[in-house]
Amino acid sequence: MSRKSVPDRPVARPAAAKPIVSSAHLVSPDSAQMSEFEFGLIVAGNAFHRWVVHCMSAAGLKDLTPLDVLVLHHVTHRARDKRLADICFIMNIEDTHLVNYALKKLQSLGVVASSKHGKEVTYAATEAGRQHVERYRVIREDCLIAALKADDGLNRDIGELARLLRVLSGMYDQAARAAASL
Repeated sequence: MSRKSVPDRPVARPAAAKPIVSSAHLVSPDSAQMSEFEFGLIVAGNAFHRWVVHCMSAAGLKDLTPLDVLVLHHVTHRARDKRLADICFIMNIEDTHLVNYALKKLQSLGVVASSKHGKEVTYAATEAGRQHVERYRVIREDCLIAALKADDGLNRDIGELARLLRVLSGMYDQAARAAASL
């Protein structure tokens, strides 16, 4: 049996990958990567919010918003009382009403307490709040962190991503100030 020879064909090259974006009309020829980043941030942000709500629900606190959970974590952070302004500053939230509402909700659940020092009101996690946060930590270790143990490279990438997010946060804040002055 004879084999027919196949003429040489050019090898098909994959087309340049198009950016994966949510708003193609915003893709800049100077940085399509920024649009890809913004889409990734939207998707990751929504997944993170879903995660913190489900993790805290598994830890025993149900019907919280993502902001409620994050405020509870921040109030628990380093076991020091926090002022509303400090919480908003650290979390980079301009609308203090949102954080104040979360604090009132957390107080009504008995996981945060307020105290007054002169005119200053501070907030701290109660023992019940610290217990919920500790259960959250255990669930986080089991469900999320355990997946990272096998890959030191991924942990390094996550560290670099955290650095880049801090840099981009500053860029977005500066751009917001510039846009506000237009």
